[in-house]
Amino acid sequence: MRSTARTGVRPVFSGVAGLAVRLDVNLLDYVLIALYFVTVLAIGIAARKRISSSLDFFLAGRGLPAWITGLAFVSANLGAIEILGMAANGAQYGAMTVHYYWIGAVPAMVFLGIVMMPFYYRSKVRSVPEFLRRRFNGATQLLNAITFAVAQILIAGVNLYALALVMELLLGWPLPVSVVVSAVIVLSYITLGGLSSAIYNEVLQFFVILAGLIPLTVLGLIKVGGISGLADKIRQGPLGEPGLHTWADTAGQNPMQAHWIGIVFGLGFVLSFGYWTTNFAEIQRALSARNTNAARLTPIVAAFPKIFIPLVTVLPGMIALVLFSDLGKGQAYNYSIPLLMRDLLPNGVLGIAVTGLLASFMAGMAANISGFNTVFANDIWAAHVRPGRDDRHYLKVGRIATVAGVALGVGTAFIAAGYSNIMNYLQALFSFFNAPLFATFLVGLFWRRMTPWAGFWGLLAGTLAAFASYVLYKAGVIDFGTELNASFWGAGIAFVVDVLVSVVVTLVTTQKPEEELRGLVWGLSAVDLEDDALAGDRKWYRSPVVLGVGAVVLAAVMYGVIL
Repeated sequence: MRSTARTGVRPVFSGVAGLAVRLDVNLLDYVLIALYFVTVLAIGIAARKRISSSLDFFLAGRGLPAWITGLAFVSANLGAIEILGMAANGAQYGAMTVHYYWIGAVPAMVFLGIVMMPFYYRSKVRSVPEFLRRRFNGATQLLNAITFAVAQILIAGVNLYALALVMELLLGWPLPVSVVVSAVIVLSYITLGGLSSAIYNEVLQFFVILAGLIPLTVLGLIKVGGISGLADKIRQGPLGEPGLHTWADTAGQNPMQAHWIGIVFGLGFVLSFGYWTTNFAEIQRALSARNTNAARLTPIVAAFPKIFIPLVTVLPGMIALVLFSDLGKGQAYNYSIPLLMRDLLPNGVLGIAVTGLLASFMAGMAANISGFNTVFANDIWAAHVRPGRDDRHYLKVGRIATVAGVALGVGTAFIAAGYSNIMNYLQALFSFFNAPLFATFLVGLFWRRMTPWAGFWGLLAGTLAAFASYVLYKAGVIDFGTELNASFWGAGIAFVVDVLVSVVVTLVTTQKPEEELRGLVWGLSAVDLEDDALAGDRKWYRSPVVLGVGAVVLAAVMYGVIL
């Protein structure tokens, strides 16, 4: 049995308090980690043989089946940020954290698959900013491309910080070593094989992550006396009875200090739909599918495992809260998963769990960087800096952008270090960048009258409104209760401001001719659209509507268990 004694160590970054959670890894654990690294690089080398054009590099040649792109879709989101961050939220807020999944993800993923993916995929665009250029104008494309690129670099920094926290405290690896080794691995397989390499590695990473988290959850439940034992200990702890419920106290006091209006409108509608329906790092996986039906199924296939992910992220956080009395006091909530790994996992299983965390970092980082390099190469460089060059030139620019993106991510990791709960930081970023984009996209999709400059000024005003709301909260001018609730309301404010500005600007500017909007807005189909359906696509189990409704119903059933 490994010792659970704790000794003081230097925090990973200044401003982050921590105590030692060093793991007793042995040769077997390191062999498992090394085998994983070798496998990841081998996939990158194999994928390189399929790269002959920029379409192959950025969108995997649009030739992948739905089950591959679906698993990659959910894996790209199941990064170290989600694993450490949602466990931290589980410890800090209890069962209410499942809102991020059952109302904050599944409905939006289904909406993306049923309603929005046909517009993305059939327009043959390579990115969300390119779609905005065609719907609005080049200025809107450039604004979204820049904000998206900045967001991806900041989020990549969160992934790097999460990895450094885990590697330094758990394995004793020096910070520079842990960052450089993993960054080089990600750089290698994305630069070699582009999106194909990222996607196939993400499918592998999905199963590796689960192989590490499932034993951790099971052993944790055994330690606390099962579900009933966990519930009893939560009731006796700082969260109390509200920590076991999701909706019961959302009109009064609850651990999140969030009202049901903020949860439904801020998280469930604006933040959720803003992230899942416009975030190119995710949508890029669906755009790589082999036809329209596979593209529509991609987020819906991903929705089913997403429903059950809280069992291996939120639940361990709640377990950590009752096992470690100093969590959230002397020990940051971000340490929930590392502490459980230290105390519960035997060697061998420990190696798999560490490999799972490495895999989660790489999945998240790969999604950020593959999205960044595509948008930079296509929507900034090709569209506004060096248009009209040959395909090989843009392929080279994409590879250079990959290197630059990882390097910049190292710098932004120090911003994430200032947050005890990295998920709070992440939600703030989503309120800045995703919420206003969703408003612009939604109005532009369903209101053909919306003008090109309405798209630009609405998006800019919404982004500035979200940022101003957050600054006023941090300055103490506005009291939203918690940082998380501030993000919910900030997202709602951004959405409303964006819509209002878009309407006003539309009334005083000129709209595009309808012929230029065909295939880009609701009710105006492209006249030259070809049917790309494959044999079997019309069977019920390949129907996006049937499967999408099933996912939403299943999420509602899960809510019924812990209202």
